[in-house]
Amino acid sequence: MTKHFICALFCCMALLGSAQQSNEDPVLLKINDKEVTKAEFEIIFRKNNNDSAITKADLDEYVELFINFKLKVAEAEEKGMDTIPSFVRELKGYREQLAAPYLVDKATSDSLIRQAYDRMQVEVKASHILIKLPPDPSPEDTLKAYRKISKIKKQVEESPETFGEVAEKQSEDPSAANNKGDLGYFTGLQMVYPFENAVYQTKVGEIGGPVRTKFGYHLVKVENRREARGQIKAAHIMIRSEESDPEDVRESSKQRADEVYEKLESGESFEELAKKYSDDRSSANKGGELPAFGTGRMVPEFEEAAYGIRNPGEVVGPVKSMYGWHIIKLIERVESKSFEEMKKELETKIKRDSRSNLSKESFIQARKDEYNFSEKRNHLKAFYKAIDSTYFDGTWEPDEKLKNSEKELFTLDGNEYTQADYLNYITERMRGKRKRMEPTSFINSSYNDFVDKTIMEYEDSRLEEKYPEFRALMNEYRDGILLFDLTDTKVWSKAVEDSTGLANFYEKNKSDFMWKERAEYEVYTVENASIGKKVIKLLKKGKNQDEIRGKLGDKSALALKVENGVNERSAVPVLEKVDWKKGVSDVINDDGQFKVVRISKIIEPTPKGLEEARGLITAAYQSQLEDEWIEELRKAHEITVNKEVLYSIK
Repeated sequence: MTKHFICALFCCMALLGSAQQSNEDPVLLKINDKEVTKAEFEIIFRKNNNDSAITKADLDEYVELFINFKLKVAEAEEKGMDTIPSFVRELKGYREQLAAPYLVDKATSDSLIRQAYDRMQVEVKASHILIKLPPDPSPEDTLKAYRKISKIKKQVEESPETFGEVAEKQSEDPSAANNKGDLGYFTGLQMVYPFENAVYQTKVGEIGGPVRTKFGYHLVKVENRREARGQIKAAHIMIRSEESDPEDVRESSKQRADEVYEKLESGESFEELAKKYSDDRSSANKGGELPAFGTGRMVPEFEEAAYGIRNPGEVVGPVKSMYGWHIIKLIERVESKSFEEMKKELETKIKRDSRSNLSKESFIQARKDEYNFSEKRNHLKAFYKAIDSTYFDGTWEPDEKLKNSEKELFTLDGNEYTQADYLNYITERMRGKRKRMEPTSFINSSYNDFVDKTIMEYEDSRLEEKYPEFRALMNEYRDGILLFDLTDTKVWSKAVEDSTGLANFYEKNKSDFMWKERAEYEVYTVENASIGKKVIKLLKKGKNQDEIRGKLGDKSALALKVENGVNERSAVPVLEKVDWKKGVSDVINDDGQFKVVRISKIIEPTPKGLEEARGLITAAYQSQLEDEWIEELRKAHEITVNKEVLYSIK
């Protein structure tokens, strides 16, 4: 039984909300001085009892379970188990997982998931021109690149037909020299998000941009749109051949590809030929089979040829690509998934994609509005002057004035955050040598990170206050973990480790762990009924297994299997088909197998040994330990239940 299962079990009984006591909310239960109101109890009861008809017996039973639960939690708290570092770490880990959905803009996240799915239904053919930017560009670098891309845009807008030629000469994407900026067809989630956005927002034949990505500034030209072709599964036999190879090598590769294709046409197996001849060893051992792929995942020549095959099982080739010659076999067309089927997968992909920042940004902006965020960015100027190259070497020493400065940088929900706070933030992150940045860019970027981090941490700290359901969920996990750890100590592990206590329990209760009548038996499985009859005669003459094998002869012995044991009738299906008494059965047809059964002894009911039933005995011992523990707890605490209030629950 896992900890998570036990936590869930206890969580079902955990407190789901702390109702405010009022005249309309009477006290239902008191444990010592702690009161539980009717509303508080009813929330939990309703969660675990969905039946419309509630009886007094239901309420009586549940309130007793609830009391046991509350008593155990109280003992765990009295023992200080909620302060143990391992408990604190585990609860913190759960809290981070539970808090995550509360720290994003769900509406934006859902919109991004839907947008990604809709875009995956449309394939776009586009070209681009790139002017690169370094990873951490200075304002001067950024302005220079922007002016250059703007100049190119003016040029291609005047003559759109020259876009490819301009890309070939001026684009800083290395592949443009060969493909003139042509990216082929692609779909949603295949390009960085800003670029994808620009492409899907630009009409066919028009030029979009400039758009900035982590690579630099882009212009995009949309050539065509079409309905997505979905995914396919294919296999290939590849004969490697590259343009840099000598001519005789390239000719030899083509000849090899043609010869393999001829073998296919003469009826030889595609899979066997792939294993024998394909130079793509990663797929060759699988008969050439490739993972399912969609548009934009393969080189264009391969992709177009594969999608051009009409029926599964058909083969085309040899097809030339930059890697060599391919003979391609279509395995299947993969059926498109619905939005609901893909939602979880898309959510996971988007969390790893830069577009997830949009949800975070909208969430932070909403919190700024909620908490009356204001800032005085002019107070950052002191840092523009203070930061120098030593910061990036990890040896920077900040000005003493900044260390104690109470000059406000921003205010959040009435709380001021000062120059000293920001200084602590960047000082803590100064770790040895790091990539140099232009100081102004570094300050602006790290200040924005500081603001975002502060807002997220502040919101995180208020989740229990803002969201009763989150507070309740945290109470569930907290109490569930506490109860697991305490019950493990008091019951589960104790029962396993206390060998003396377990043995004593067994001696007192061995009559509760009885074998039913058992038989000592042999089951002979034979090839046919004729051999079965021979086995019956030999058994009735008192022959043993080895003697029977010898009498049947070597050839027949291969068809004889013997199983023996001691067991209850219901444990061995074939025993239920014979008379339950000492002796030899007739030939039995047991689900198509011919069997003969010899029962040599019927054993009367006896207690199971401790080792024979250790699992059952341990579980029963654990139940006794828990009952004794609850009895001790109930004796140690004063418990009062107001039955009138309890029975008023409808």
